[in-house]
Amino acid sequence: MAGIPHDHYEPKSGFEKWLHTRLPVVSLVYDTLMIPTPKNLNWMWIWGIVLAFCLGLQIVTGIVLVMHYTPHVDMAFASVEHIMRDVNGGHMLRYLHANGASLFFFAVYLHIFRGLYYGSYKAPREVTWIVGMLIYLAMMATGFMGYVLPWGQMSFWGATVITGLFGAIPGIGPSIQEWLLGGPAVDNATLNRFFSLHYLLPFVIAALVAVHIWAFHTTGNNNPTGVEVRRGSKEEAAKDTLPFWPYYVIKDLFALAVVLVIFFAVVGFMPNFLGHPDNYIEANALATPAHIVPEWYFLPFYAILRAFTADVWVVQLVHFVSFGIIDAKFFGVLAMFGAIAVMALVPWLDTSSVRSGKYRPKFKGWFWLLAFDFVVLMWVGAMPTDGIYPYISLLGATYWFAYFLIILPLLGVLEKPLPQPATIEEDFKAHYPGAAE
Repeated sequence: MAGIPHDHYEPKSGFEKWLHTRLPVVSLVYDTLMIPTPKNLNWMWIWGIVLAFCLGLQIVTGIVLVMHYTPHVDMAFASVEHIMRDVNGGHMLRYLHANGASLFFFAVYLHIFRGLYYGSYKAPREVTWIVGMLIYLAMMATGFMGYVLPWGQMSFWGATVITGLFGAIPGIGPSIQEWLLGGPAVDNATLNRFFSLHYLLPFVIAALVAVHIWAFHTTGNNNPTGVEVRRGSKEEAAKDTLPFWPYYVIKDLFALAVVLVIFFAVVGFMPNFLGHPDNYIEANALATPAHIVPEWYFLPFYAILRAFTADVWVVQLVHFVSFGIIDAKFFGVLAMFGAIAVMALVPWLDTSSVRSGKYRPKFKGWFWLLAFDFVVLMWVGAMPTDGIYPYISLLGATYWFAYFLIILPLLGVLEKPLPQPATIEEDFKAHYPGAAE
């Protein structure tokens, strides 16, 4: 494995040597578990194992649920009720799957914001970051399609609204929308398409996760200081690192156990807390809900989508400059996907030479304002589209884009960072002066 110098697997017995020359799987596992990891990682580095658990949970529970689910508009809702009432342990499987999606997104948002704060996207980890954003997009697609499968009121009308966004694309939009739906409207063909893709995409996510892990094992982990592990010799690297096994494996398993206590408490005592009441009513194309609300993890970007209405000056300007090609609906679609795109491009938008936000005093304030802005957008995305809420959405969306496109590039030029430790070892000793060598 390229990167930090460390001991590699050496087969000893005859069988180990025979297997290693034909399929070096033991070597792969050994090098993965024994990879040198910065010794100063804090508790924000525990979300990787939570995400791995969630992916496994979603795949296993999904496979069992599929055995009892019927992807047909006349039977989908009833088949979910059958799972809940008649299948042994079916209600628990469904609640694990539904709340597992929420834990998945909760963990991934903390994982992303940790990366944004500590500069985990900076060179040489740009590819790791981009692969991570591809995983996030695949998660969003999988989560959206899974929300449609119960075929409740929010499932049906959420599919209608979201697929309608593709119809806003000038020229080719209606054709793309019809292709996605399998016809002129949300119907049985749509449900079958979404069912098929919802079942397939988790395995695509698993493949991307393998690439993501491969990428950061090649470059090495980032750490709270942003200082790289010394690579001159194995002895120098050992002063900055600890083997992943047993130190971080035990730490991660302890953190996972704590998270799972809370997760199973939610599943056991309040499994429907995050669900919308209208989705427990069978889909009816003739009865539109008063307020269409997606799952909570889509709400920040849903708020950005709704923020740019026809009376916003920038929308009017773009509409005029584009000779009417880009209307308010299409502008909202561009803004929603653009909000994710600017996150993906942050390795090139952040001009600071300092990696970790820990040593950037001005950056800290703007970053925590971004985190607060994300929570506000999540809240306002569930609110109606009248009163003061559209103005809050617009203000939140404006700051989101301003942070990535204006504030980060300027901070790299204007900010004076604090002194950084020369090595990870120096930072570790400063925090744990009594630690053994």
